[in-house]
Amino acid sequence: MQTQVFLVDKDKPNRKILEKAAAILTGGGLVAFPTETVYGLGANGLDAEATGGIYRAKGRPSDNPLILHIAEQAALQQLVTTITPSAKALIDQYWPGPLTVVLPRAAIIPDVITGGLDTVAVRMPDSVVARELIALAGVPIAAPSANTSGRPSPTSAQMVITDLGGKIDAVIDAGPCTVGVESTVVDCTTPVPTLLRPGGITLEMLIATLGAVDIDQALMTKEAIPRSPGMKYTHYAPQAPMTLLEGQPDKVAEALRQQVDKAIAEGKTVGAVVSQETAVHLNPAVKAAIYGLRCDAATIAANLYAALRYFDEQPVDVIFAEGISEKGLGLAVMNRLRKASGHRTIRA
Repeated sequence: MQTQVFLVDKDKPNRKILEKAAAILTGGGLVAFPTETVYGLGANGLDAEATGGIYRAKGRPSDNPLILHIAEQAALQQLVTTITPSAKALIDQYWPGPLTVVLPRAAIIPDVITGGLDTVAVRMPDSVVARELIALAGVPIAAPSANTSGRPSPTSAQMVITDLGGKIDAVIDAGPCTVGVESTVVDCTTPVPTLLRPGGITLEMLIATLGAVDIDQALMTKEAIPRSPGMKYTHYAPQAPMTLLEGQPDKVAEALRQQVDKAIAEGKTVGAVVSQETAVHLNPAVKAAIYGLRCDAATIAANLYAALRYFDEQPVDVIFAEGISEKGLGLAVMNRLRKASGHRTIRA
């Protein structure tokens, strides 16, 4: 299969180009498209056959639910049986944006979307390109991240092509994503809304809107089974094994340097995912992917997946990653780093 690449402006996309992409979707094809979070791999969300193609292209387990993307709030009503007060409060505050709500599914939703659950996850992205594409298609678009399952999510069209070139019909290239980590997912069917996946809408923002939020146990312990789309299996992992160091910044930086020096002394080629502050003190032999300043979680989130993918082009034997504070967007960053490391962590 030849994967077409459509170049568009992120703020004023060419309508004729998006009409071509929309026609591919309505015809049962697969199109990767940009959102503010990461690039998504889209299919007609009401077509079970087309949506099955997502699983095949990604190598994604079939019991891992998908998120439906819509272009306007009114479209939510046909996809769910009820919109709970907590969901309405979140939608009014954060849509369009990096927020997914989980609600009771309507009968129109194919089972392949929900992974056999009686709920469905829906969001309205902030990306102009994404919303115009969905509107032109005239159907909700099912779209997980546009990567090979388990790999770091793509924040550029080139990352999509690296993973899925030749496996999907088209990619819409509108430049890099701004948020850089997947949307926040909140289960709005529980008595107290439950955070299933941290993302661009932070826990602090959710609490400010709702007053109280539970946290899924899968975010607290590796033994619990995640209930969120995209969180059930190992994700975000670079090709080499990675160890995450957590704790106070200065202690983490020192422990990371010690781990790097030890691995180099053992004859290993070593990679490090680190802050600018730590990078300047590392052994010159290390291959460093710098994600930003420790205090700037937004920049770290935007750069995180590119940093993890850096080691595809710069192969290493082992990787050590520097953890950050879990305040604000740092919770989402640390969640992705823990998943990428397979929960191999060192407390400093």
